[in-house]
Amino acid sequence: MTDDMIDTAGTLITAAETLRKSGATAVIASATHALLSDPAIERLEGGAIDKLIVTDTVPVDYAKKVLGDKLTIIPVAPLIATALHEIATGGSVSDLFEGRNYS
Repeated sequence: MTDDMIDTAGTLITAAETLRKSGATAVIASATHALLSDPAIERLEGGAIDKLIVTDTVPVDYAKKVLGDKLTIIPVAPLIATALHEIATGGSVSDLFEGRNYS
């Protein structure tokens, strides 16, 4: 499952539980922004989601300590730095996304 952000993780956990009840043997979720307001981390500690992949657009250090290997964090700094370089040098930001320019 993919979402733009996770705040309290209520919707995410409900969806994961629905997938489990429908026969899913594993649930991997991802989101761009992991706000993780209370009680998100507590909810994510449960067994509904096996793996959560998020970016570091919001600090997630505490969540990583609690969730451990269940949480994978993808840094956005390299992508932003490359985009800025392309803009400053007249290059192509679209090339960063392998020509997939969704407008």
